[in-house]
Amino acid sequence: MQGEKPTRRVRVWDAPTRLFHWALVALLVAAYVTAEIDELEWHMRAGYGVLALLLFRVVWGFVGSETARFAHFVRGPRAVWHHLRGFFGPAPDVAVGHNPAGGWAVVALLLVLCVQVGTGLFADDDISEAGPFAQYVERPARRFLTGLHDQSFNVLVGLAALHVAAIGAYWLVRRQNLVWPMVTGLKRLPAVVAAPRLRRPVVAGVIFVVAALLAAWVTSFGD
Repeated sequence: MQGEKPTRRVRVWDAPTRLFHWALVALLVAAYVTAEIDELEWHMRAGYGVLALLLFRVVWGFVGSETARFAHFVRGPRAVWHHLRGFFGPAPDVAVGHNPAGGWAVVALLLVLCVQVGTGLFADDDISEAGPFAQYVERPARRFLTGLHDQSFNVLVGLAALHVAAIGAYWLVRRQNLVWPMVTGLKRLPAVVAAPRLRRPVVAGVIFVVAALLAAWVTSFGD
């Protein structure tokens, strides 16, 4: 159509970031289901998996691909307000990676995950299962941290629901599919928008192996 600006498909998400995203979704679902059916041993295993992913993502947020770095998507209040104010406007989507509002949603999710995983390491069901660090704190502290672990998961569920609602809103109002780029890595953007710099997957592989080894080392404290 005359007047439309040319667009092209740009790879905005690397494979490690996409694998992290979907593996995290799977492990959180597994953690929820196993907790509901009192399979606490498997619940803890899912938690250790989340710990490995979280350690990887924090490091990847500093040394990973451009769109995965915190410095790329954590923006100031003015940028967030400008983005939200133009949500119902006709301006095309030019966000390479997370938009300013979505960037803060990622930060909130990671912070709650840190609380969730950190408290889980000290949690104790007073029956048969306890986190690897539970033995190092007094009983009142274990009870407090166990309660905080349960409450933080409710916050996590709320953030997930908000995330899904935001995805739906972008689809209904802006006609932007935010899910498909996280599957394929590709997003259609104006041709004038430069493609982000992506790191080699082997770098992510090394980081994840180290993160997994650290998570495995943490589990040894419960032996």
